[in-house]
Amino acid sequence: MMEKNRNYFVAIGLSVLILIAWQFLYVNPKIEKERIAAEAHQKLTQQTQPAGTPAVPGQAQPAQGAVPGAVETRDQAIAKSARVSIDTAALIGSINLTGARFDDLKLKEYHETVDDKSPLITLFSPSDTPDGYFTELGYIGNDATGTVPGPSTIWTVKSGDKLTTETPVVLTYTNEKGVVFTRTISIDEHFMFQVVDSINNGSGAPVSLSTYGRVTRFNKPTTPSVYVLHEGFIGVIGEHGLNEIAYSKVENDVPVKHEKATTGWLGITDKYWAAAIVPPQTLAYESKYEHFTDGRPRFQADYKQDAVTIAPGQSTDLKTLVFAGAKVVSVVQSYSKDDSWFSSMFSSLTNADKSKAAAYNIPQFDLLIDWGWFYFITKPMFMLMDFFFRYFGNFGVAILLTTIVVKGLFFPLASKQYASMANMKKVQPKMEELKKKHGDDRMALQQGMMQLYKEEKINPIAGCWPILLQIPVFFALYKVIYVTIEMRHAPFFGWIQDLSAPDPTSLFNLFGLLPYAVPHALVIGVWPLIMGITMFLQMRMNPTPPDPTQAMLFTWMPLVFTFMLASFPAGLVIYWAWNNTLSIMQQAFIMKRHGAKIELFDNLKGLFSKKPKPAE
Repeated sequence: MMEKNRNYFVAIGLSVLILIAWQFLYVNPKIEKERIAAEAHQKLTQQTQPAGTPAVPGQAQPAQGAVPGAVETRDQAIAKSARVSIDTAALIGSINLTGARFDDLKLKEYHETVDDKSPLITLFSPSDTPDGYFTELGYIGNDATGTVPGPSTIWTVKSGDKLTTETPVVLTYTNEKGVVFTRTISIDEHFMFQVVDSINNGSGAPVSLSTYGRVTRFNKPTTPSVYVLHEGFIGVIGEHGLNEIAYSKVENDVPVKHEKATTGWLGITDKYWAAAIVPPQTLAYESKYEHFTDGRPRFQADYKQDAVTIAPGQSTDLKTLVFAGAKVVSVVQSYSKDDSWFSSMFSSLTNADKSKAAAYNIPQFDLLIDWGWFYFITKPMFMLMDFFFRYFGNFGVAILLTTIVVKGLFFPLASKQYASMANMKKVQPKMEELKKKHGDDRMALQQGMMQLYKEEKINPIAGCWPILLQIPVFFALYKVIYVTIEMRHAPFFGWIQDLSAPDPTSLFNLFGLLPYAVPHALVIGVWPLIMGITMFLQMRMNPTPPDPTQAMLFTWMPLVFTFMLASFPAGLVIYWAWNNTLSIMQQAFIMKRHGAKIELFDNLKGLFSKKPKPAE
């Protein structure tokens, strides 16, 4: 028996060491690696490398006029071409008149760090820069149509010297056959561009041409992918629903092609930002996600629409939407075509303005935000938090209030569980009698205890349920805090200036009192310690398990979780600490109501008091 217990203790000890080693040897070095990769990526912008030529859908050869050259700085690349500026409350940048590309875009409301003086987030950059990333709309013609607008086409500004929410920009191009292309570009107050192309056939003969659109980028996120978040290609193509394709899929495999469809959208998404195209929803189109390795490696989501024929002297209009910006939940939701009661409730609680965006009606565009498989928990969780935020102006306070609501919803079930635990405490004397009766006969003792539980209608694992119940909520909240841009750089109080980042303080420099930086492996902040203490106290609210293995597990679990959660977002750790505190108060109240003794103080005394040596 002693040998068996010793093996249990060794197994538990090894498990704890593995978890701690995983934290120190994998998680923390991973964070440091991400930081170094980000710095290296910034240095890359100063280097020179061959430039590739993005491929146009449906063409085997590089686009005419796109000549490979040296990678330039962003300012140099922007300065060498004629442009029309973009200036709204949300965006600033310019449209490249060569190809009418959206390749210069910054987000006014978002900075690289929590410091408002830090640089703005750059979404799009010209293709000749290391961070080349752009969206382009064009045409594929034939000999009869003559030259059609493509990557090298130089458009002429007909009206509008600056694109704002009030003033659209009109561009024109007339080819050698007399076909006139007029492009009207407008933008809403957020991140949606509307591009209306009017094609007038003045050639004297029918012309047939196809439209194409592409989102192309020459890099990918420097931070490693995380299993709870999708970054890469994304789209809803026709009736097939959401498709998410990782960068590695197209890097290591053939292009991902889709069946023809007449509805949907496609693009590339990052954690907080995205670029997507909604093709004209009048003609069938084929689409694909691809990785090019000729010249500079690059990723591309593109579509090519079926040809449209225009009779002589006639014209046709085609409307395309381009989303380029931050994945703000209320904004993305407002663009989506979803008439379900869930969507209506979501829009009302998040204050989404459906009136201004209703004309877009993009199918399932709300899936641009990665709510995950458990969206039915994740989405309502965000709704509730956003509701509290709009009243109190602090997402940390919203997390605390959301926790109270969740605890209230689970209160009836928790009450039954704690009542069962209270009854378990009442039968402690009978359990002691069983121990004396069976001595070292472990099998007989277990059988006697199970019979006692059955007679008294006690659930022996009731003490674990309060923790197990909060695990789905924990993961839903983790998803919300990690994925939604609303949590990015959202402050709490004191030293927590970003709820989506780990607690920046550390025990090992006395939380900043000692004047030296702590290695990432030793960053264990105030809130992880508070969480560990509350978890320890919650464990001690229950009787010490009779099984030594369980007792050892309960003793080590708070320490393991303290180390594990040190690298988690501060908002999640605050939630867990507050949830533990509420659980302690809730359990004490229910125990007292059932006349059961609260074991907390006796367990603490027993933990720190010396046990008498057994008589020889």
